[in-house]
Amino acid sequence: MIGSKIRELRKKNNLTLDELEKRLNAKYPNTVNFNKGKLSKWENNKDEPRLGSVAILADFFGVSVDYFMDKQISNDKSKIQVIYDQLVPTRQENVMNYAENQLHEQENNIISISDDRNRIIAHVEGVVAAGLGSYQEENLHMEVNLIEDEVPDKYDTIAQVVGDSMEPLIRNDDLLFIEVTSQVEINSIGIFQINGKNFVKKLKRDYDGRWYLQSLNNNYEEIHLSENDDIRTIGEVVGVYREN
Repeated sequence: MIGSKIRELRKKNNLTLDELEKRLNAKYPNTVNFNKGKLSKWENNKDEPRLGSVAILADFFGVSVDYFMDKQISNDKSKIQVIYDQLVPTRQENVMNYAENQLHEQENNIISISDDRNRIIAHVEGVVAAGLGSYQEENLHMEVNLIEDEVPDKYDTIAQVVGDSMEPLIRNDDLLFIEVTSQVEINSIGIFQINGKNFVKKLKRDYDGRWYLQSLNNNYEEIHLSENDDIRTIGEVVGVYREN
């Protein structure tokens, strides 16, 4: 079972669940929201990680994805693994993003009869644009009912996404968990207010030292920043929430 193998690798590396959570989130930011509760459920086979999460665990522990699979499943997927292993990391990421998207679309066609996972009440305070920007004059304060295991342990506020410029990672209507900060690391996804409009974008810097905001969807152009722009960094995205 996948769970027993995760536990075996964790103990082999002398890591507690808390330590594993922190190291995974530090090494793979803006991917999967790893938390102690989720990891514990995986280890106890109460829930099963998606393929993207398995790939991250495999990379972290230095094993192949096949290590987590049963032999029969492993043989069926060996051709895919051979191709995947030959790709450079950036192309591996593209493959994983595509596979996750295909899985999500497939799961959207399945009606869930029941979900006994614990839920919590939270509030969405704002709207951010994955596109051309959005104005917001006051807090939204919209109540939402979220699956507890999918909520990060640490965040400051929640915003709702409007637009598709950050697909495939972030989609229209997704909820973003945000850590409020005035500084966002290069190549991290953050929330920025440019000339009064709120954006969710990846912060980048070109070879000439000029800052710009990048969309993950190639159909959107980069937003180049200048001294004439009124720029405010709101925070960094620490988690993405989406339900079928």
